[in-house]
This record gives sequence, C-alpha cells and structure tokens, in this order.
Amino acid sequence: MNAASRPLLAPALVRLGARPASKDEAIRLAAGLLADAGYVDPAYAGSMLRREAVAETHLGHGVAIPHGMVEDRALVRHNGIAVVQVPEGVTWNAGQTVRLVFAIAAQSDAHIAILRKLTRLLQDEAKLADLAGTGDPLAIVAALDADAAAAFAAADAAPPADLPAAAEWVVDYPSGLHARPAARWVEAARRAGVPIQVRRGAEAADPTRLVGLLQLGLGHGERVTISAATAEALAGFLAAVRALTAEERADAERAAARAGAGRGFQPPTALAAVRGIGAAPGLAVGTLHVIRPAATEVADVWEPLDAAGRRLDDAIAATVHDLKLVADDTARRIGRSEGGIFTAQAEMLADPDLITAACRAMVDGHGPAFAWTRAVETVAAALAKSPDPLLAARAADMRDVGRRVLARLAPETAARGLDDLPDGPVILVAADLAPSDTAALDLGRIAGLAMAEGGPASHTAILARTLGLPALVAGGAALLELTSGRPAILDGDGGRLFVEPTDADVAAARDRIAAEAARTAAEAAERARPAVTTDGHAVEIGANVNKPEQVAGALDQGAEGVGLMRTEFLFLESGRTPSEDEQAEGYAAMAAALGGRPLIVRALDIGGDKQVPHLALPVEQNPFLGVRGTRLLLRRPDLMEPQLRALYRAAAGGARLSIMLPMITSLGEILAVRAAAERIRAEVGAPAVPLGIMVEVPAAAEMADVYAAHVDFFSIGTNDLTQYTLAVDRQHPELAAEADGLHPAVLRLVRRTVAGAAVHGRWVGVCGGIAGDPFGAALLVGLGVDELSMTPRDIPAVKARIRAASKADLAALAETALACATADEVRALDTAPAEGAGR
Repeated sequence: MNAASRPLLAPALVRLGARPASKDEAIRLAAGLLADAGYVDPAYAGSMLRREAVAETHLGHGVAIPHGMVEDRALVRHNGIAVVQVPEGVTWNAGQTVRLVFAIAAQSDAHIAILRKLTRLLQDEAKLADLAGTGDPLAIVAALDADAAAAFAAADAAPPADLPAAAEWVVDYPSGLHARPAARWVEAARRAGVPIQVRRGAEAADPTRLVGLLQLGLGHGERVTISAATAEALAGFLAAVRALTAEERADAERAAARAGAGRGFQPPTALAAVRGIGAAPGLAVGTLHVIRPAATEVADVWEPLDAAGRRLDDAIAATVHDLKLVADDTARRIGRSEGGIFTAQAEMLADPDLITAACRAMVDGHGPAFAWTRAVETVAAALAKSPDPLLAARAADMRDVGRRVLARLAPETAARGLDDLPDGPVILVAADLAPSDTAALDLGRIAGLAMAEGGPASHTAILARTLGLPALVAGGAALLELTSGRPAILDGDGGRLFVEPTDADVAAARDRIAAEAARTAAEAAERARPAVTTDGHAVEIGANVNKPEQVAGALDQGAEGVGLMRTEFLFLESGRTPSEDEQAEGYAAMAAALGGRPLIVRALDIGGDKQVPHLALPVEQNPFLGVRGTRLLLRRPDLMEPQLRALYRAAAGGARLSIMLPMITSLGEILAVRAAAERIRAEVGAPAVPLGIMVEVPAAAEMADVYAAHVDFFSIGTNDLTQYTLAVDRQHPELAAEADGLHPAVLRLVRRTVAGAAVHGRWVGVCGGIAGDPFGAALLVGLGVDELSMTPRDIPAVKARIRAASKADLAALAETALACATADEVRALDTAPAEGAGR
C-alpha cells in the first residue's frame, strides 16, 4: 500500500474531549492514534517528542502541529493527520494554551501541503473556536477536507459493504446467538486468518470481537449476511459455527420434551411465598444467608498514563489467565459446555472497544481502577438495555469479569460476601450471583440459590441446573428485604421461596427430597439392567450419538446400542464433503466402538434447520417444506451414492449396522433409494443391510401399512413429527412451548405407525425428544413402540420408569392419553412413581 492509498484525515484519527495532563501526554495520544491506524510505527511518538526539544510547534490561536524528526521519516508508513481536541486546553510551552493538536505524519514534502491547509484555517478564529468545542469528528475533517468529510458521511449512512465472499444464514441456535456459541464463533473467525464480517441490515460486527458480536442481538430465525475475504475462509467459518448448533438444539429439545412435567412443591401449611421464576429444579431446605449489594466506591487516583496502562494490562492478563484456569476446572468438574462460560468471559476481556473505553478515560486523567469501572459499566449497561433476554443476561458476565480485573487493580474492592457463610445447609439470597462465584460454591454448605435479578437464560442459572442446585431468579426486591438466619424452603420447580415453614412443611419437603434422591440413586445403580416391564415385556434402549468417541459414555449410561447416528456431523465439522473412504472409516469406527451392538445410521439429513454451507444448496423461502432429507439425496447422487457405498463397505467389513432414511414422504422415494442401495450393495459385495425410514411427517404415519411392505423398520422422529402435525416451528421463540410431543394428535400418529408396521411384522422405534422423557417413554411403550433412543444422560431414568410398570398398565395409560383433548391433560396423567422412588 502506498502513501496515497489512505485518507489524510479520517474520523478515526480524531480524538474529542481529551484531557491530557501535559504536552507530552497530548503528543503521545496523537501518536497513538496514528500508530493504531497503521499510519506510523509506534516509535514515531519518540521522534515527535524529540522534535519538541529542537523546534517550535505551537502555531498560535490554540493550535499546535507536533511532527517527527526529518531523519525519522522512515517511521511514517502513510501520510496523515491525527487531531486531539482539548476543550479545556493544555499548556504547550510557557504562556501557550493549545486546544487543537494536529499531529502530522508526512513522507517527502507532503507536510508542506498539510501546513498550507492549516495556515488557511488559522485565519478563521471563530472556526477554530467551534472546532475546539465540537462533538462531531466529521466537522474537524471537513475543516481541512470537505470532500473527504462528505465521503465519510455517505459511507456511515450506507449499509456496510460485504467482503468478496458472502452468504446468507438464518440464525438456527434455539436461543439465539448467546455468549457460549458466540465465543466459539470468535475462535473460528480468528483461525480463519482473514477478515470476516457478520451483518444484520445496516449493523455489522467483526466476529473476532465478542462484545460487538453479542451487541448485534441475533435471535433465533434472524437472517444475517456472513462475508469473508475468501470463499475458503467463508466455507470454513460457516462449517465451524454450524457444527455448534447441535449441542444447543439438543439441550433445547430436551427441555421442550419435559416442558410442563415439573410440579411445584405444595406445603401442607398455607405459607406466604416470595415468587420468582424457577431456574433450576429441585427442593431445598435451609437457613437464609442474604448478601445485599454493597455500594463500592472506586477511588479516582491519578497515575502517569504509562504506569496506569501497564497496571491495567497486567490486571487484564492475570484475569484472563485466571479465567482459563476456572474454565478448565469447571469443564473437568461440571462439564465442557459449562467451562465454555468462562472461556467466553475471557473473550470479553479481549474486546478492543472495552479496552479503548478504559484507555480513553485514563487519557482523560482518570486513574486505572476508576477508568476500568466506568468502561465496564458502560458496556454492561448497553447490554442490559437489550430487549433480548439472552443478550441482557450477558451484562452479568461483563460485570463479573470487570469485578475480577478491578479486584487486582484495587484489592480493597474485592467482594467478601461468600467468605463468611454459616455452617449447615444455606439458601443463598443475592441480587445476582456471578457465574464464577456459582461455579466455586461449596455444595456441602449451599442448598439452593434465590436471586432478585437475572433470568433462566443466565449463565448462573445454567450452572445451577448443572450443579443440581435448586434456584429461582427474578424474585425482586422482596428477596433482599429478608433477613439472614431465618428457615426457608426453596422450590426451584415452582419458583417460590417459603419463609418460616412449620415443622410439618419441613417434614413434607424433606420427604420429597429423600424420595427424589432415592429415585435418582436407584436409577443410576440399575442403569445397566435391561428395560423390561414387570410382566416381562422388553424394550430396547439406544443412544443418539454423533461420533465414535461418544459411544463409551453412552454404554456407561446403560445404552444397548446406537439408535441414531447423525451422519451430517461428518459434513458439518470438516467444512467440506468427506470422501467415501473417510465416511467408511467413520462408520467402521462407530461399529467397532459398539463391539457388535446394533448401530442405526441415518443417511445425510440436510435441509430445514440443518444447512451445510460448502454444499451450496439453494436458499429456500421455507426450507422445512422444501428440499431436505431424502428429497435432497435423490437430487444429489454425488452425496447419496458415496455415502451408501461407504456404509456397505463398513458392513462388508463386519459392522452390524442398519440404514435409516430421513424425511420420507412418499413410496416413490423409498423405492428409488432401495434400488440404488441394492445396486451399490451388489457392486461392493456386502451382505444385506436392514433399510428403514424415519416417520417425521403425518403422511408417513398414515401410510405406514403401505410402506411397511418395502422397509425393514420405522423410527419416529417426534420432534419433527410434532412440528409438522401442529404447524408449530419447534424453535419459534413464542410458539416453541406449544410444540409438545405429548399432544394427543402426535400420540395418535405414533399409534397409527405402530399399527401400520404390524401389518408386515416391522418393528418401530422412537429417536425424538419424548423418548428421553420418562413419562413420554412410558406412553410410547404403551402404544407399542419396540425401541427408544435418546440422549445418553436420559437413559437411567427412562429404563427405571419402564421397569416400574407392567406392559398392560402402560397400554391402559396410553389409551387414556389418546382420549385426552390437550397435551396438558396428557401430562396430568403422570402420577406413577419411577422404580425405587421413596424406597
């Protein structure tokens, strides 16, 4: 890039409202603007200060023009001017007060043209006075170059331009782009090594900067443009971020499958309660320990700018190190996803806007602790004002990391509220609790959490759920008016805190806690036992997994095989289409990890809410009703045939597997795939492999008796079947709660499928969300389903529920459910205890 390729003066080179303590500080600030923008080498600041010792740079009328030594022109990369506005003035030399500092960086004789512009400006004292007080950087640019100012104004008004390679994407995280997946976006963007941009309308963000990315407030279903400097970088970035969707969706679907299943505690006595929102289920009995927010005064102690900057840098670096240790420890003790909370917090500290805000405050003359506090609160307040509850919840994370840094800058401000906890079970009451404090709680002393602020989407709530701590949030000011030491019962399901319970209330709560603990322990202890009803009916239990390395954990939870291997992850995580050899190796590895246990492999299921950027599929108006699943495979033999060949190669090598076709809507689709599969099987020389279909649309359920003559088994995907039956997008922020898989209409389609399959003696499985809900699983068995496949952690509870009843009782329960009018009526039938409860 040559010297003429950058503007001489730009808004980014103008610093308004500065308060430097000295001429040297003003010069360093101006030099820093030039260096940060790439106009000069950072060493140019020293050259400018040396020039002050040998030359007069004060022009009069409140203007100074510091510049470097002639022999240091090699330090100038591009001609430019940085302007520092000092409304209150700074002493330049004795008797000289400067309000506008024009720092010149010039190669050759370019400074002559710059001086000419400044000389003309010096003749207009009224204009100089206006510029010394303006709040618009473009006004200063226009004073020297009106055409450049007009161009910048037009650029600011126009939507941001995309980088050369661009693609549209619909945000498909069930809860929108919140901090944990956003932190992974940051990692992916940085790995790309080239510029990437995320744009929504006229707003754009650099995805290497976490706070800016979060401030876009991207909710589920919003359409954005993602662009990159190269097509390869774009494909890799999109592949990486889409691969994160599955984890978010799995959690959301599991919660949705159990929506409404939790029942709040009803004490025998009519107790008054402080009401909030249930954030983590369970019941806790203990004494209250109230931590009231203390107003922390941060002293504004001035320090020389260099020293203050070094102290802030050291504090931030030490905090980032601490957060990485917390992330590792949390991932080990609690889980990888929960550890990601603190990885995301560390990314917040790397955000240039936050650091710049703190530095500007220090340049204005504030001490580092005061400047840091102001910067953190500015960013946190902006997040808290967001109408998006997930984005607003990130304000707590910003304040959490800010508090950590502040404690290093000003140790006297460190919070002490958790250092003096009483012995025994404590219900901790606070305005809010930092995620780092939550992760470090002593679970031997803390029985539950009650917070006046926050929401169920906050990281503190997520951690409480994972830790098994009953919690409520949004309890309001009434919580903080309570006094420590009073007995209480916390109901995390119903979101209520009962204060001063009677002995009878406490006894009832303890009985319920003991029964729940016994049930959970019994489930865990018996998880290896088969799911056989009391009258001898066996149900096969499988796990939904994506990778061979997940098999061991699934088997440990009691899985008897893999009921759903999602092969799209082979395509999502690599950022490219895997070769036939790579696929064959993956399927063989999964089968080997299972050691001869059954493996059901779902053929590539792309479309709808699962998009693969490198496949360059057409953008559809309504992708859920478009080309997805088997419809796509039949239109793309370049995808279908290598996958079928890889599967049959694995079978020829001894893998015990079955193939399952997604999104089947017609007999023609089944016959077309079966013909291709038989041709490829013969070419490979593989044994016959069971070929089944997914039942995800009502048409497949209604036609099951016809399709059963042509397939070997059925597996019902209740998540999609619910969505298509009820015409409710299961990820819609307002309607998702209505997409209940226990709706009688969905249950009737399950029964229809079982009856149709029986015409030709085919078995039926379920791999959707309600298979992992113990009550839902009980209904499915009652309806005649033969196999259930679910998230591994749900297996012990489902097995226990099946073992606790007879097939006849479950069939009667299912008939009652089929006669219900609503999903709520169906869920109200859930009164039977699981095996081991209360024993």
